[in-house]
Amino acid sequence: MAGEKVSIIGLGALGILFGQHLSKKMPPQNLRIIADQERIKRYETEQVYSNGERCHFQYVTPEEAVEPADLIIIAVKESGLKDALHAIHRHVGEDTVILSALNGITSEERVAERYGWDKVLYCIAYGMDAVKEGNELTYANMGKLAFGDIDPDGVSDQVKRIARFFDETDFPYEIDTNMKKRMWGKFMVNVGVNQTVAVYRGNYGTIQKDGEARDRMVRAMKEVIALSEWEGATLTDEDLHYWLAVLGTLNPEGKPSMAQDLEAKRFSEVELFAGTVLRLASKHNIPTPVNRSFYEEVMRIESGY
Repeated sequence: MAGEKVSIIGLGALGILFGQHLSKKMPPQNLRIIADQERIKRYETEQVYSNGERCHFQYVTPEEAVEPADLIIIAVKESGLKDALHAIHRHVGEDTVILSALNGITSEERVAERYGWDKVLYCIAYGMDAVKEGNELTYANMGKLAFGDIDPDGVSDQVKRIARFFDETDFPYEIDTNMKKRMWGKFMVNVGVNQTVAVYRGNYGTIQKDGEARDRMVRAMKEVIALSEWEGATLTDEDLHYWLAVLGTLNPEGKPSMAQDLEAKRFSEVELFAGTVLRLASKHNIPTPVNRSFYEEVMRIESGY
């Protein structure tokens, strides 16, 4: 992938994290940050920082004519996905691969509805403890992208091509041949960690130690395990323990995005987490009282904005 072009949309925590790393490994003209003119003006005026270091990004509007990207990374929140799918259209070419780093288990389907499954690989971002306040990002652990094919048990040329590029740019990644299960595992983590830390107004340290918050988090995650079997992902307690070990590596002072949203009085992704659990629970007639309580508590907090 010599001379590869990469486009990133979404300059939240993940967008800055990925963009700053790649900006040091690629020719600057080959990395594009897609944003509307108003956002670009704000980024250029206030600047963007990662661990105290100023980021030097090339910004392009959705209307600008550009060469198609070899790789597009979507790093917006779920509420911004519809607009993002429109904004990237000039960057999508015949050989473009799209990775969605969104939380949840549905974004790939929405990307594929617009651009086709032949452009999409399953993807999750995990292991990062980034916190974004204003225009400044701080983190101790960069984490990784795990990605793979829609169909399990194989490694396509697309996956190999992106892996070579990540090798060339020292980008931390992992290829997974059972991404559906992996995505459900990440969903389980988000359901537990994001909602627990947000409701308890804590940080990762809150759920890394024994106590009420951690116990409630684990119970919420076990409700996802029960649903996964009915949805063809079949998580087990072994997956739960794996992800609990990952959580133990995070900076205890860090916070997930949902906790940051509630602190800033922004509307959160509770519909993506507990909301999805409740809809699937209704579909399969499975009780999920812990996630219902999280849903009601977050909605009550947000109603007070």
